[in-house]
Amino acid sequence: MPTATPPSRDAALEAHVFWWKFKAEITAAIAIVLLAVAGFAIYRFYGSQRDSAASALLSTAKTVQDYQEVIARYANTPAGASAYLLLAEEQRKEKKFTDANATLQTFVARNPDHEFVPTAQMAIAANLESMGKVDEALAVYQQLAAKYPKNFNAPLALMSEVSLLKAKNRTEEARRVCEKVMTDYRDSFWMAEAARQLRTLPASVPPALAAGPTVPPLLAAPSPGMSVSVEPKPGGPPNPSAPPNKPRN
Repeated sequence: MPTATPPSRDAALEAHVFWWKFKAEITAAIAIVLLAVAGFAIYRFYGSQRDSAASALLSTAKTVQDYQEVIARYANTPAGASAYLLLAEEQRKEKKFTDANATLQTFVARNPDHEFVPTAQMAIAANLESMGKVDEALAVYQQLAAKYPKNFNAPLALMSEVSLLKAKNRTEEARRVCEKVMTDYRDSFWMAEAARQLRTLPASVPPALAAGPTVPPLLAAPSPGMSVSVEPKPGGPPNPSAPPNKPRN
């Protein structure tokens, strides 16, 4: 039995009808896509232009005022981030350690994911050390080494800890830090440096020996005024400290 043939469909006519039915929606969608593409291109163009201008200005900067100008005009560019670090270094050269640390802390706050954040924290600790704030510097070194163990600054921070701990006569803590460096960075220059520092530390004294030897009670010297009775040996001389024998009745 012959099957009925499906009705023929004019694809061109259907597309034409579809277009007229949804013309407004299609036109709006195309416009949005075109605007997005154009906006991104403009952003990339002006962003590139801005970054290039910032880099050009940074390349000619040499003084504190020059770096401050780069930051003021291009703070949100890679060159602006670098300007913070260079400004802090100039302030450190002028021994303005407080100003340098304020600049570095601003850099860290504005660029928390920047690859030079550990370097900035090392500089902060060094500035604190220069100001005589040893405990604060030690805390920054410890935080840096714990938070960024894979960063190239980590072993340097640990060895800086050793120097400060030795100065504070915290020998056992310094010893533990040296041993950590020798374990965690055994394939680097820092292993040899940690071993050298370890040899300069006083020998470790076990707690039992540090408390001093204990004398058994029987061997201890008698206290003043204590009488000691010694039994005379058979046939030996009488004990002068022993009481006289009473005569027998």
